[in-house]
Amino acid sequence: MDILQIVSKSNAMTGEMGQTYLASGKQVALRCWDESPGEFSEMRARDYETVGYMISGELKIDLDGQITELEAGDSWLVPEGSQHRYQITKSIVAIEATSPPARFNGKDDPIK
Repeated sequence: MDILQIVSKSNAMTGEMGQTYLASGKQVALRCWDESPGEFSEMRARDYETVGYMISGELKIDLDGQITELEAGDSWLVPEGSQHRYQITKSIVAIEATSPPARFNGKDDPIK
């Protein structure tokens, strides 16, 4: 039996890093970031792959020492296990998909 999952951003759960969790399945999950400018985050690596799409705003991503600037309409990929960090330079709204879903089983915790 197929189950349609609809998650409204207005009543979705929020994670510890400020992400809003959207629809998720067994293999992939969506989340939304709605954040203000700030300094670079700490360098981290995660146990999942992330692809993202910038709806509005600007950020810098440092992926294994290579810094790239992203703006509205750009998309990105952070491979599983890659060292990375972000700096928001103009308030953003961005959507990310994580595979496997980052929300469950402590996957949002840094790789130790």
